[in-house]
Amino acid sequence: MSTNVKTAIKKWEEKHPGDNIVEAAKVKLCCLMPPISKMDANTLNTLTNCEWLSLSTNAIDKMVRLELPNLKILSLARNKVKKIDGLQAVAGSLEQLWLSYNEIREVDGVLCCPKLRVLYLSNNNIKDWGEIEKLRSISTLEDILLVGNPIYSDDSIADPQAARIRVIQCIPHIQKIDGVVVTPVEVEAAAAAAQ
Repeated sequence: MSTNVKTAIKKWEEKHPGDNIVEAAKVKLCCLMPPISKMDANTLNTLTNCEWLSLSTNAIDKMVRLELPNLKILSLARNKVKKIDGLQAVAGSLEQLWLSYNEIREVDGVLCCPKLRVLYLSNNNIKDWGEIEKLRSISTLEDILLVGNPIYSDDSIADPQAARIRVIQCIPHIQKIDGVVVTPVEVEAAAAAAQ
């Protein structure tokens, strides 16, 4: 049994009497019981003012194409998402993407987002450092969460500090990794390790 997006929106409107969800800048449809299992693009795309859309802690397994011209933050953490997808239409405005605690293996779907600053991908299924290397192409990316992914248990990574150095090697412009600011010493260590 699951909740659909239309029902979730009705619940939101009941909690926010007098507010019109279509005009809301921040829409949180989180932790619903029963959970939302499918994103409904037709219904979600009516939220034209939305800058922050949170569908966290549900049972969503597939992202759909969102066409929200003002969307800056999209949170789909704690779902069952397997693939990052459907971001092309929001790529020009999206600044933060929260996808921790899902089943994601690849990052290709986020590479279309030139303004992305924050990417939370902790506790997913990323096994290949090549996926992290791809993120180098997003020059605005400054904050990333990766802890809890199989790459951190790679035999070549001896400790958490070694993992941080590896992330900096992959994304030299990164400023924060797993909630901790990157230091000049780490940047130097990453550069030295690359030689």
